[in-house]
Amino acid sequence: MALRREPHVLVVGGSDSSGGAGIARDIETISSIGVRTCLAVTALTVQTHEAVMEIHPLQPDLVADQMRAALQANKVAAIKIGMLATAEIIVAVAAVLRENPQVPAILDPVLASTSGRALLEAGAIAVMKRNLMPLFRLVTPNLIELALLVGSELAVDEDGALLQGQELLAAGAQALLIKGGHAKGIMSRDLLLRPNCLPLWFDALRLAGSMRGTGCMLASAIATHLANARPLEDSVRNGKLFVFEKLQKNAAE
Repeated sequence: MALRREPHVLVVGGSDSSGGAGIARDIETISSIGVRTCLAVTALTVQTHEAVMEIHPLQPDLVADQMRAALQANKVAAIKIGMLATAEIIVAVAAVLRENPQVPAILDPVLASTSGRALLEAGAIAVMKRNLMPLFRLVTPNLIELALLVGSELAVDEDGALLQGQELLAAGAQALLIKGGHAKGIMSRDLLLRPNCLPLWFDALRLAGSMRGTGCMLASAIATHLANARPLEDSVRNGKLFVFEKLQKNAAE
């Protein structure tokens, strides 16, 4: 039973029938860094690379039972959470996280698809902020998700993103990585915010083109490095490098 003793990342999220995002992208990312995965599926989706046609959330108890079974079966060294779909699933996931506070968890707050389809039901953002976000070692919103989480207009510059991030920290988040992929400029800048620490910027050249699932990739890569007992700052730096190299390869093809 050597498998049970190897570090695993528990991936909690929705399926993507196109394979471009969701748990398919998570597994691909974590495996490529050399760590095993275990799963708890929150929702089944029907989608292509262009659109999401159907979303079928699972029963909250079933999501929680999947998580508990994975945690019992394996040495889970980190948890990565993506699409949660409903407020009831958020509450169920939060209960399992509170049972396992020793396992660092990363939240990619998946609120909408690239095509614009809502992936979290209306009204559930408040439940996410209150019940879930304070339980995570790191939350990784992009600029659009950040604005939705604080209930504000989209930040127009880095100062605005910093202020919105500080508002989320004040609401109980342990740490935030604000992703700059939706911003403009020659550099793609991500901002790490932690209480009682100076803001820390992670810069990379902004590449031409686009690729689905980069948010999944980044959060999964960070979780994988945390599973390998790397400090948070190093995990973020290595995760951003992983995504940059994938985007670079995609642009060259």
